[in-house]
Amino acid sequence: MLIFEKSREGREISLLPICDVPEVMLSPQFHRNMVLRLPEISENDLSRHYSEIGEKTYGVNQGAYPLGSCTMKYNPKINEELAGLTGFTEIHPLQKEDTVQGCLEVLSMLEKYLCEITGMTHFTMQPAAGAHGELTGLLMIKAFHHKRGDTKRTKIIIPDSAHGTNPASATMAGFETVTVPSDKDGGVDIEKLKEAIGNDTAGLMLTNPNTLGLFDKNIMEITNMIHDCGGINYYDGANLNAVMGIARPGDMGFDVIHVNLHKTFSAPHGGGGPGSGPVGCKKFLSEFLPSVRSEEEKGKFCFVKAENAIGEMKSFYGNFLVVVRALAYLMTLGREGVLQASEYAVLNANYMFHKLKDLYPPAYDRSCMHEFVFSLEKLKKETGVSALDIAKAMLDKGIHPPTMYFPLIVHEALMFEPTETESKETMDDMVQILRDLYEEAHTTPDILCNAPITTSVGRLNEVEAARNPILRYQSNDEKGAI
Repeated sequence: MLIFEKSREGREISLLPICDVPEVMLSPQFHRNMVLRLPEISENDLSRHYSEIGEKTYGVNQGAYPLGSCTMKYNPKINEELAGLTGFTEIHPLQKEDTVQGCLEVLSMLEKYLCEITGMTHFTMQPAAGAHGELTGLLMIKAFHHKRGDTKRTKIIIPDSAHGTNPASATMAGFETVTVPSDKDGGVDIEKLKEAIGNDTAGLMLTNPNTLGLFDKNIMEITNMIHDCGGINYYDGANLNAVMGIARPGDMGFDVIHVNLHKTFSAPHGGGGPGSGPVGCKKFLSEFLPSVRSEEEKGKFCFVKAENAIGEMKSFYGNFLVVVRALAYLMTLGREGVLQASEYAVLNANYMFHKLKDLYPPAYDRSCMHEFVFSLEKLKKETGVSALDIAKAMLDKGIHPPTMYFPLIVHEALMFEPTETESKETMDDMVQILRDLYEEAHTTPDILCNAPITTSVGRLNEVEAARNPILRYQSNDEKGAI
């Protein structure tokens, strides 16, 4: 039930203190034409309402969340404590630099750590999420080519296994996308890449390891080919969780990169944000970084702006408290801990992969990195139970389902990422549940095809929800929509 449906006229909560400053009224032309429709509810009912919602919400604190390519891992509570310090929460973005030296130091310190991890020269913290970072990096690539007068470079090469945001971001940046197929090993088809590149190639967008959870063994050849034709290599950092501390994108030949603080570096993820997708680059692209960065000069931190900055990508300096959380995470782990996090992520994924691949055929039967993809095409033909049905049935078992039907090149795909923070016992439970569901698909397929059954909401009509979404609440007295 929505909070508006619990509203009863005359009920209220007195939360705001009496105004202690002079009231300033807006000019009449800015006044509303109708009364603002807010729910009227008591504090008791309000508290119960949000507690009820919280009990229905599944997150990493409730259990395993093996959502492939999204790295839904545990968020250390010390990060929350540090991000909640008043020196971080009670500042204003327009304060003078000398009054927020600690905050500027946070920005500068995280930039140095990210540069060390990725092999880049500089970072901007302004982008609000991964796709926002992609757009930022692509605009920097465009600015680089245009400054040199090389306006014929209008195409971005993208593998067919890429995240859907890659072609979307390229299109938003004004580029044409060229899709390159995968080879038999799940990597970029080198021969097809050779055919696709030319003097109109602006760059390549690539995730390594890719969305199949596979590290491309030809990565140096790929990036060298793009450089040789005059293009720039962009690294989608969505899967950095598998290689941080082990392999650096900058050493693989990448020139610009975004990282996801809300994935790789443990800031809370999901529910619409806040996210953070800092963008880093090699020195030759640094002049195009957006907004400002924090640098130390003569013992004090100050903001500096790139000479040919592409402009503002977001207000002020990005989602600052997400930056604080990421820095706390890295300072807690240290160099050795960052390496171990990646090693455990790869170990856990391969453990689950080998425990299940006798029942669920892998898309590519080779050692994976932090995630793996199964194809349930054979299971569907034998039983009528689809990847969607297995995912929905997992909800009845108390586990969040993995990513479904992605990447698109794998039919009936389920993509799992157990992450480094899950214990062997938790993974064993997930393995047993998936094995049980496989047996149930052969013995009681009708039950799985109607799952979930035990959840507060049953299977929804997803087609109807996508085509005719209800995006606003209409009050019963028809006085206006909220």
